[in-house]
Amino acid sequence: MSGTHLLTELRAAVGAAHVLTAADGDDLTAYEQDWRRRHRGRALAVVRPGSPQEVAAVVRLCAAHGTPIVPQGGNTGLVLGGVPDTSGRQVVLSLQRLQRVRALDPDNLTLTVDAGCVLQVAQQAAEAAGLWLPLSLASEGSCTIGGNLATNAGGTQVLRFGNARDLCLGLEVVTADGQLWDGLSGLRKDNTGYDLRHLFIGSEGTLGIITGAVLKLVPQSAARLTAWAAVSGLTEALALLALAQRRLGPTLTGFEAMNAFALSLVDRHFPDLRVPLWREHPWCVLLEVSDHDSEVHARGALEATLAAAIEQGAARDAIVAESLAQARTLWHIRESIPLAQAQEGLNLKHDISLPVSRIPAFCAEAEAALHATVPGARVVNFGHLGDGNLHFNVQAPPDTDAATFLQEHEAHVNQLVYRLVQRHGGSISAEHGIGGLKAALLPAFKDPTALAIMRAIKRALDPAGLLNPGRVLLPDNAAP
Repeated sequence: MSGTHLLTELRAAVGAAHVLTAADGDDLTAYEQDWRRRHRGRALAVVRPGSPQEVAAVVRLCAAHGTPIVPQGGNTGLVLGGVPDTSGRQVVLSLQRLQRVRALDPDNLTLTVDAGCVLQVAQQAAEAAGLWLPLSLASEGSCTIGGNLATNAGGTQVLRFGNARDLCLGLEVVTADGQLWDGLSGLRKDNTGYDLRHLFIGSEGTLGIITGAVLKLVPQSAARLTAWAAVSGLTEALALLALAQRRLGPTLTGFEAMNAFALSLVDRHFPDLRVPLWREHPWCVLLEVSDHDSEVHARGALEATLAAAIEQGAARDAIVAESLAQARTLWHIRESIPLAQAQEGLNLKHDISLPVSRIPAFCAEAEAALHATVPGARVVNFGHLGDGNLHFNVQAPPDTDAATFLQEHEAHVNQLVYRLVQRHGGSISAEHGIGGLKAALLPAFKDPTALAIMRAIKRALDPAGLLNPGRVLLPDNAAP
């Protein structure tokens, strides 16, 4: 069956206005190009269904025609997991029209949303009810809940509340053969067999297409305070983390670390933000405290903790935000690091996780090996230190063309970093996923038995291999 016939059937299923093609003069750049602008694919069409039932209809039609599908949410991913290849054969299935906040149950502390609901919209819906959705990402103004769950997104509150997986109670999913599974349970206990939602969460659209979700909410805190501390290195940052965990307990909801070079990029490209303390100190730490008692109590505990840290040598200096506006500015500085990197030029991103105790040793070894291999390379090191997730990124040396740097050094720098990650007991992907960028690398760093189980699940749920092919797992015949 021809692509023309498929397009005709897709238009009948979702409406002609929601089937976009380059042949019709539609600009597909926003759907075909990844957020980092490292790849531009070519789609047969971009299809924008308006309901879960229409998603199922699209999947059935594509399955009948043997046409691969690339599910896409906000297209904010960093590992080429949501954009088409260059074949012109793949259909991009955009979920952006599935935007509803379906229900909010304040007694059950749950929020039910469409997969295309933007994270910030879901946060605002919870806030309007006096509740809190504790999932926060730099891209929250454009990323979608479906994408967050498909990649098991992390963010800044994992330390206390866990990844996206830990905030999801139920899913609605379209399977590879176009069936619609309604698993939108708000139950916290349901021991009736395999917990299917965990198959789809983190599967990056390779096993099914998420169309809706039930999310956990928590009561809003009486006080949320933010502090910024300067430390002399990662060993001291871990000492500060340990002290904060002992003294603040579960009220410590965020603990971010940023090296001076990462902050210098923010200072250079966004000077209005006025980054504090970075010029005098090699690392800075951002702490967040959420307390259900009172702001007076929370501020006293936080200030006492920071004072003790300075006295014990775990911190050199610290400030506590005096207002919500100041707190937002401090978080905005942290969240602007990826944007500042983009302004500086193309770079190598390493979203890695390590046992927290191994982070100082890993970073020391990785930086030394990197500088010996690529003199002048600049390390942009920042991330969620409290849960062991670093973004160990590498910028080209000054006055070096970034594209040329990537072409010449990406492969061996990735191997250098990932081999050290493996040696220190870590993972080559903490929160961004595998996508197409790391699929060829995965067999070298994943347990063979785990890979065999993953392949068996893929064959069982998507025997034709039409859901997001080439992502996470390469086809069997392409595997090493």
